[in-house]
Amino acid sequence: MGHAGQGMTRLSLSSRLGGPGDFRQVSMRDTQPDGRVSAAQNKAPPIQIRKPPIPGDKYDKKITLPVKFQKEVHLTLSRNLPQTSAPSNINQNVPPGKSRPLQSSGYNQQLVQNRLRDILNKYSNGFWVSKLPQLYRELYKQELPTEALKDLEQWSHVCLVEKPCSTNPAELLLYPAKEVPKTRPSSSPSSTSSPKPSPSMRNQSSSMCPGVSPSTSSLSSPPSSPVGLSPDIKVKLGELLAKYSNGLWANALPKLFQETYKIRFPEHVLDDLSVLEDICTVNYPMPDNLKKAILYPLRDVDENRNRVVPEHVSQTTQDVLRRPSAVPPLLIPEEEYPSVLVVEVASTVSVTLRFIGKDYSQAQESLEDEMREFYGQDSTRKRLSPLALGQLAAVKAEEEEEFLRAQVYEIMGDKAKVFYVDHGFSEVINTGKLLELHPKFFRLPFQATKCKLAGLEPFCQEPPVIKKFETMACGKILLAEILERGDTPLVVLYDTSQDDDVNINAACMRALQDKSLENTLEVNSTHMHVSVTNVCSDGSIYCQLSSRGLAKLTEMLEKTEAYFHSQVTSEFLVSRPFCGKFCLARYKGKWSRVEITNLHGSRVLDIQFVDVGVPASVEVIELREVPPPFLRELVAIPPQALKCSLTGLPLEVGSWTPDAVLWLRDAVLGSTECSIKIAKVDEAKRLVHIYLFTSKDFYDTGRSVNQQVADTDLWKHQKDVFLGSRGPGKKPSRPATLPSDGRASPQLRSSQHAPDLQLPPMLELPPLGQNIDMYVSVACHPGHFVLQPWKEQYKLVVLMGEMILYYNKTEERPVSVEKNQIYAAKVENNWHRVLVKCILTNGLVSVYELDYGKHELVSCTKLQPLISEFRQLPFQGITAQLAGIKPLQWSEEASMVFRNHVEKKALVAQIEVVHEAAQPWDRKVVAYLVDTSQEDRDIWVHDLMSEFAEELSKPA
Repeated sequence: MGHAGQGMTRLSLSSRLGGPGDFRQVSMRDTQPDGRVSAAQNKAPPIQIRKPPIPGDKYDKKITLPVKFQKEVHLTLSRNLPQTSAPSNINQNVPPGKSRPLQSSGYNQQLVQNRLRDILNKYSNGFWVSKLPQLYRELYKQELPTEALKDLEQWSHVCLVEKPCSTNPAELLLYPAKEVPKTRPSSSPSSTSSPKPSPSMRNQSSSMCPGVSPSTSSLSSPPSSPVGLSPDIKVKLGELLAKYSNGLWANALPKLFQETYKIRFPEHVLDDLSVLEDICTVNYPMPDNLKKAILYPLRDVDENRNRVVPEHVSQTTQDVLRRPSAVPPLLIPEEEYPSVLVVEVASTVSVTLRFIGKDYSQAQESLEDEMREFYGQDSTRKRLSPLALGQLAAVKAEEEEEFLRAQVYEIMGDKAKVFYVDHGFSEVINTGKLLELHPKFFRLPFQATKCKLAGLEPFCQEPPVIKKFETMACGKILLAEILERGDTPLVVLYDTSQDDDVNINAACMRALQDKSLENTLEVNSTHMHVSVTNVCSDGSIYCQLSSRGLAKLTEMLEKTEAYFHSQVTSEFLVSRPFCGKFCLARYKGKWSRVEITNLHGSRVLDIQFVDVGVPASVEVIELREVPPPFLRELVAIPPQALKCSLTGLPLEVGSWTPDAVLWLRDAVLGSTECSIKIAKVDEAKRLVHIYLFTSKDFYDTGRSVNQQVADTDLWKHQKDVFLGSRGPGKKPSRPATLPSDGRASPQLRSSQHAPDLQLPPMLELPPLGQNIDMYVSVACHPGHFVLQPWKEQYKLVVLMGEMILYYNKTEERPVSVEKNQIYAAKVENNWHRVLVKCILTNGLVSVYELDYGKHELVSCTKLQPLISEFRQLPFQGITAQLAGIKPLQWSEEASMVFRNHVEKKALVAQIEVVHEAAQPWDRKVVAYLVDTSQEDRDIWVHDLMSEFAEELSKPA
């Protein structure tokens, strides 16, 4: 079809849509870096949408900016933010909505049949055919092709279809085929005939067709039943799953269960996950690998509401001070990182703040402007009488003309104590200042709200923590990462006003460190028995010094190890990870202290072992909470990893080649008998400049490791880089030793003789004219944007999490980079599937992200082979241009409007044309885009953009 037909059904997407992030498809949410998912799904009712106009010759002009879009463009420019494409990290939100069924005349019958076998094995007692689409959708997060329902009766080798109700021939029962072997363990080995319906099935059948019984021709013997689980085992499994609300890999259960409860895991559970259906739901993100299942606990959704009362108020008074029903509750902003003004702190579990934004601080300012105008007239000033606890009042601010909303919570004769509900503080005033609050000022929710600081709950009243927080946060506007919504949200606060973002929660935790356990670092001092724990790719190293702190740490970790061995540790699983969290992970077989540094969705995260300076990427199931008996002492010990720089050697990016780093690692890594001499202490950067020795000759800097590194020729020599302490005219000698594995530096070449590696299958698209939910990851202008299939996003999130775990644990090795070949590339903190577009002479490579549609420049050292496991999922990025408009020379203003309306949003696409190509990345589609987020109408994007051309036809 050329255009949208009349009466086409509106495709329902949530009114609040986001991008991909967490792999669980449960809700819609705005794009965010971290990836956690709220539980809200709002499907719009079907409505009629109009036929798009046929493009005409009037569009063959360069588009200018219509007057109606000038405000939008100016607002975008006023933010002073560069227009970039959508972030390609995996910390975006996963679109969980259900896509419209594809009305395709062709489908993969073998795949559907295999999946149907699995469903029938799980529900071997049979079920109504009408329930099959729902079961299929829940298990595979895809719609069942409608043609498959028509083909069921022909698949006698897969299933049996029965018509039990003569009065309603449309109702069919579905059973496993007789010859299909059962995959469930059978408690009745002699049972070989087809299963009969369960009691619930029988009741349903008789209720629908009174007097009619199901046919007994295939129901002669009882079905096989799965091996059950004891209630105790189910309780334990439920406890484990409850800790991982964002999902847990089923294959991680055995090790986690045995480590936690010290008993053997019932292995048959993995063969038949249906035995867990009353405690969890099962998702299969990799349909070709059904053993890769993700288990989600059954849970209720927290209400998104909040209420604030003043501090130190009795429970009786709090009951009086409940929000009047006429005042709406304050809803937490939908965005994951809202701006907040921190008002005051009573404890780390009671921080008063206000949200900043259009519906919050700006709405409050407008309301107070109305109050000033209203109460500025003497005729409207009516004293509040009689007084009662919990009453709302208007109070004139001292020495100002402002009127504020307040609530009375203590009466003391002619004075009253009031709480300013929008500003979060209390004051004692004369009762004569209390004025009646007009009902029209009830419409805005109370703006002052409470929150808890994540990770600091055990230290809620610690003076060092409170003092640090007051210094860093009170009276400032910060970003709040909302981890848990509820009556009192759980948040992490960030100060983004400096060059580097500051995690307020983590900084307050560090205030508890015992200064007496810190290492004494003085210039020209020497330290013996130094252990080098890590050598980084930029040439910096981490050392451990012999100290009281290290001895104390060793003692406490040994106690922790013994405690974990002797206790049932389900309560120590980390259920809510966040950046800056202090917890434990395994390092060389023992529990060690770590800090979470980055999250990739909800399952994979980056950590730093704070006592050895080693970064790692792990799954959340590998983390443990610090046991309460040891928490305070472990928090008090400062990090034992000392970050150092070798004096005389640069730390600039690109100065250290991989060979130079390998040489240094071979020379010093793991040694516990090194010595250092401190040359300089940089407190601001937390960096110590040292001379490093592998012998006791620490008085002669000429014999230092610094000098040995400088004497090698493993450097990428640059005119502006001077290595070592020798004169610039002295030529470096050959290294005394070569890397033990003989690895060479990366080789760059452009070759047509590339290895013949298997490409992923081509992404399947719906028939022309059909609807499909899409996420716009990149939008340059209407002639070029990139789409991603909405319902496949969670598979991409799972894939990228697996890539992070694989490549971050794999030692980087030099790769022969070839043009027009695909690789895995590390872009910032994530690994992407990329196509090499161009090889530059400065060691950089231009790559194209095949799943997100972005172009990036990366160092050749950040490329690794894309192994076959990561070549199974089709590349998710689809290059597209907008249908309904002829190709034009789009102005930057027009492109800006287009980006504002489509980028990082989920829309409905109607594909009109597909330009096929030999390679997936060269394929291009022409598609209409429809925004269905409005309740009352659908917005066709090409109609929106056509107004630019219409503006030209208006008289001057």
